[in-house]
Parts: sequence; C-alpha cells; structure tokens
Amino acid sequence: MSNNLRMSRINKQLQREIAMIIESRVKKESVKGTIITGVECSKDLERAKVYFTALEARKCPGILADLNEIKGAIRGMLGQTIKLRRVPALEFIIDKSSVYGAKIDKILDNITYTYDEDNEYDPEEFE
Repeated sequence: MSNNLRMSRINKQLQREIAMIIESRVKKESVKGTIITGVECSKDLERAKVYFTALEARKCPGILADLNEIKGAIRGMLGQTIKLRRVPALEFIIDKSSVYGAKIDKILDNITYTYDEDNEYDPEEFE
C-alpha cells in the first residue's frame, strides 16, 4: 500500500511540475494552452505517460508534435526542480476522456422522458 501511495504522490508531483514548466518556462507559444490531466509513471521511474488536452480539442495533434519536439528539454528542467533518483523519460499522450464525456453528455441531453397523465403514479403499486 505504501508503494502505491508513493507512486501516486510522484505522479501528482510530476503532473504539477510539468504543468508549471510548460506554463512558465517553455517558449513555444503553441503549447502554452496545454492542460496536463494526469501522469502515470512506471515503478522503476524509467518512463512516464503524460496525458494532456487543450481547450480546443482539434489542436491536440499539433500540440502533441510540438511537445514531442521539446520533451527532452522538459525532462531536463524536471531534473532541476524535482528530487528523484531518476527523472523518467516523457511520453505525451492526448487525453480523450473529455471528448468521450462530451459525447456521453450529448447522448444524455437527447434522451427525453414523456409523462403520461393518464397513468398516474400510485405509490401502493410498488409496495
């Protein structure tokens, strides 16, 4: 259990630090609007999957290409700010959960319920 807690803390710390680095230290304007939604680091701290999205989902593939160009620099800056024995290699992945959630919301919004006044609710019917 303590190992799970440790990995959870490392993932959250990596998420915070990567978001701060992208916001304040990266000069590439195209990645400034990136939202880091989560990080999954391997137990040996060898690799970290960094999930991200943007306010405009259609820009995500372009942002992914830009992030892949500067991931070495981001890793270097992480090494300066984070105290880990090994800074993981970063793999950026587009987080599609918000798009999926929007689709579910749209489906739920389209569901309509019609109330039939002839069939009134009788609470004794369900006892």
